[in-house]
Amino acid sequence: MPPEWHRHRRTWMMWPTRAEIWPDIDAVRRAYAEVARTIRRFEPVTMAANADDVADATALVGPDIDVVAIPVDDSWARDAGPCFIIDGRGNRAGTVFRFNAWGGKYRPHDRDAAFAAAVLRREGLRIFASELVAEGGGVSVDGEGTILTTETCFPNANRNPGRTREAISEELKRMLGGSHVVWLPGNPAEVETDGHVDCIAVFARPGLVLVEEAAEPGSEHDRVMRENHRALSLARDAKGRPFELVRVPEAADAEGRGERFCRSYVNSYMVNGGVVIPAYGTPADATARDIFRRVFPDREIAQVAVSLIAEGGGGIHCITQQEPA
Repeated sequence: MPPEWHRHRRTWMMWPTRAEIWPDIDAVRRAYAEVARTIRRFEPVTMAANADDVADATALVGPDIDVVAIPVDDSWARDAGPCFIIDGRGNRAGTVFRFNAWGGKYRPHDRDAAFAAAVLRREGLRIFASELVAEGGGVSVDGEGTILTTETCFPNANRNPGRTREAISEELKRMLGGSHVVWLPGNPAEVETDGHVDCIAVFARPGLVLVEEAAEPGSEHDRVMRENHRALSLARDAKGRPFELVRVPEAADAEGRGERFCRSYVNSYMVNGGVVIPAYGTPADATARDIFRRVFPDREIAQVAVSLIAEGGGGIHCITQQEPA
């Protein structure tokens, strides 16, 4: 699996349809459209939507974004979409993990469970299917053999009961082409995904990891994030190197409704020539922007409003999936 900074052929997204998780799904759809248009400044975007929603989605995203009819239950392309892979000769294919809506939290989810394979068939790419229940937001890769993931997610009994951590490691390596899995403690308090790594720690480049920092010292979230930071500071990558860690404070001053609300700037998305990062309309936005500019001096940093999306439990990284060139 190539890293996120590998050049993209396109970004895949899914049009919001599960109305019960959004206070105002029409406003959320406009927010998704704004994210799509922002990404389109850097690379092509394909939006998958139910057939009945194609016309409305097309009207909102505009003529520069492809909207295609693929059945969906929800709108988290990172998790329901395929993990695209490339072999040594440049041939593209896709890994399809089993999808059970983050441990059976939502039903129906049969359309989303079939989504990854539908995308790959549409692209004419070979499908490599796994029996492991997993989601794309649960891994971050460096393109040099290292896979980051969390203890609270894939080993959870709501996904892979009876599977050991070692067995899960071997399957992740087999399906993603990695050689070394780094297990972080995760976040047991995160109610939506059980602590996906893409809201905790993600690769910015080989050897450098962006790590979320809690804004309230002494809080339970601070304790959890410190445990993840310590695990990373003690770990080594596939080449035996220690990690350089860049702390990114969460958007603690963001106003959001519900326990799902995602305040993570780590949940950003690398595009061709840029990085799209969250904006919550608070002073923390400028702090995050400055950090990303220092980490990515050769990329344009584009901020886009995510508060409405965050109320559903995710951010920009959660609603996108890169297809490598």
